[in-house]
Amino acid sequence: MKQILATIINNSEVMPGVYQVELESAEFEPAQPGQFAMVGCGEENLLRRPMSIHRLSNKAGGTELALLYKVVGKGTQWLSERQPGEKLDLLLPLGNGFAINPASPNLLLLAGGIGIAPIYFLAQRAVKEGHSVRLVLGTQTARQLYPPKLLPPEIELITVTEDGSAGKKGLLTDYWLEFTKSADQVFACGPVAMYQAMARQISGLNRKPVHISLEVRMGCGLGICYSCTIKTKQGLKQVCTDGPVFALADILWGELGLV
Repeated sequence: MKQILATIINNSEVMPGVYQVELESAEFEPAQPGQFAMVGCGEENLLRRPMSIHRLSNKAGGTELALLYKVVGKGTQWLSERQPGEKLDLLLPLGNGFAINPASPNLLLLAGGIGIAPIYFLAQRAVKEGHSVRLVLGTQTARQLYPPKLLPPEIELITVTEDGSAGKKGLLTDYWLEFTKSADQVFACGPVAMYQAMARQISGLNRKPVHISLEVRMGCGLGICYSCTIKTKQGLKQVCTDGPVFALADILWGELGLV
């Protein structure tokens, strides 16, 4: 983990209220899909914001890193107003990411809304390593879908919208189980309600393990403040250091309230 002042090369809205900031630095270290950064969002916003690493690419003269974020408060509003050439203060890479088994040829990736943030990086890595990737992307409406043109062209994309304005109509959790039959590993990122529904659906069934990226409020991102502690079958865990990636079946979803 390093503290880095990275240069913004682009910061633009890619979906309504959702921005992608692209950064450049010669100091970026290798990272795993599912790891995250703690982002400084101006002097008036004292707490850093946790953001999944969305994309990481080697370029001539340095490394480019992208973060995907939704504007939900003062900190992310401040971030959305930053311009190319400005500096962004980051701590990264943090946490434990997704682990792809080299012997798993077929991967199923599930992204609910802004959950595409770490799932994109995972798809990027999986394609590079020669895996076959099927991505199921679920949102409320077609306007909220991550632009398909920005996804790796090698993946198979399936879209689900609650209002039926694109792809299949309904919730991602209405369809995901049918795609697990041909998958060697399953990875997901989305809202807690999505995970809770998935956990109920596989309860008592002998199915492949599902690994998820859990997003909760964090104070420090370094395991110091304990604000992101959750209950699991293995005891208390901190999302920032033990996660954010966990096995879906390990989390006590009925007791998810932070302790």
